[in-house]
Amino acid sequence: MNFDQIAALVVLVCVVAAMIHGKLRPDVVALAGAAVLLMLGVVRPVELQGAFASPAVIALAGLFVIAYAMELSGLLAFLIRKAKGLTKLFGRHAIWMVIGLCGSVGGFLNNTPVVVLAAPVIRDMATSLGLSPKRYLIPLSYVVIMGGLLTLIGTSTNLLVNDMARNAGQPTFGLFEITGVGLTMAVVGGLYLYFIGSRMLAGTAEKDEAEMKRQRLARQKPARRFWPFNMSNLADRRRPMPGGSGDAVLGDVDLYEAGAEQPLQLKRALPALFVFIAVIVVSSIGLAPIAASAFAGAVALILMRVISAEEAYAGLRPEILLLIAGMVVIGSSLEVTGLAQAGADALIDVIRPYGPWVALLIFYGVTLFATDILSNATVAVLFTPIAVAIATALGVDPRPFIVAVMMAASAAFATPFGYQTNVLVYQMGNYNYLDFVKVGLPLNLITWATGAVAIPIFFPF
Repeated sequence: MNFDQIAALVVLVCVVAAMIHGKLRPDVVALAGAAVLLMLGVVRPVELQGAFASPAVIALAGLFVIAYAMELSGLLAFLIRKAKGLTKLFGRHAIWMVIGLCGSVGGFLNNTPVVVLAAPVIRDMATSLGLSPKRYLIPLSYVVIMGGLLTLIGTSTNLLVNDMARNAGQPTFGLFEITGVGLTMAVVGGLYLYFIGSRMLAGTAEKDEAEMKRQRLARQKPARRFWPFNMSNLADRRRPMPGGSGDAVLGDVDLYEAGAEQPLQLKRALPALFVFIAVIVVSSIGLAPIAASAFAGAVALILMRVISAEEAYAGLRPEILLLIAGMVVIGSSLEVTGLAQAGADALIDVIRPYGPWVALLIFYGVTLFATDILSNATVAVLFTPIAVAIATALGVDPRPFIVAVMMAASAAFATPFGYQTNVLVYQMGNYNYLDFVKVGLPLNLITWATGAVAIPIFFPF
């Protein structure tokens, strides 16, 4: 190994270790790694400049502004609140209808605000039926994550993988090119959650539902006159139910409530919705790349005064943009120094005798395992160049392997900290760690098997 390869490997190991340790912000860690590589001469200033001006960063910046305009207008909160009325008609099935709606929305909007706005609605719908929200909040997060697999803009991971593939000389993906694979995985995963996953959570929820029933009975009984207050009510206050203010150990319950009560402002909602649809149509029919259409849409909303410049800056989410830019620099160092090719060669020696399908199956599994440990951006940066190198060595189209990175890098189901929406419902539902392992690990295996079958069908070798 030469100096550049050693330096790139050391920086990569340090960045991954710092992210796993979790004491420093991921964006700061990524930028620090990029700065070290630049100072050591492993990457050049032009490569750093290209990372910050990459299409993934530009597209995400524009989409964040558009999504924030829709959020401020109260449009998403209005639609989800209206869905609560389905409870009277369809009972508990209405909860799954709203979860499915949120999953489809997750294919076009950032997942986090969708879950932030939908979680209190799901909680209220469940409690109105005497059911614990624990049955539904983890499925909500998982379905929205799988919804992000439906389109190229469904998650920042897809855009980052697309960008890394472009840097490796591969053609870019269309907006709906991965929809067939993503939809197949989402349907299979959704069926598992509906028929099996929710039953696995039933045992965890039974205690809460028994407590809810006891509280209702206690409220029906008059307090004893010889006692100055009702002891059962006092006990209720000591043991708040999931979703109430008492379980806000890590904060964020106020965020749920504030988002859910956002009033609808038609003067802002309609133009924001029109611009969003226009961006989707323009990019999907190929009139302009998604980066160009999203950027133009964000600027149009500012010029139309749907959102102010200050609000647009507030909605940019620079921590995500800078994280992606920093990780693109680190990923570029793996490619320019030859480390990605070396890693691919080592993996190819193991999987070459078994053919491309087994290679895809093993590669998907390795990527999936890494996703539950590392951040999505780290996995995208690490494995996209390896995907291209493996396919090239096997003499097949790299696209199936690139799509495998997109799918596996977002399928973080087995831990509450693998994806931000998991953290949100982990807090609100008062779950324990093993609840995610119990439901999420089988979902990982199911989506792995489904992806290994579906990807070659839609993207032949």
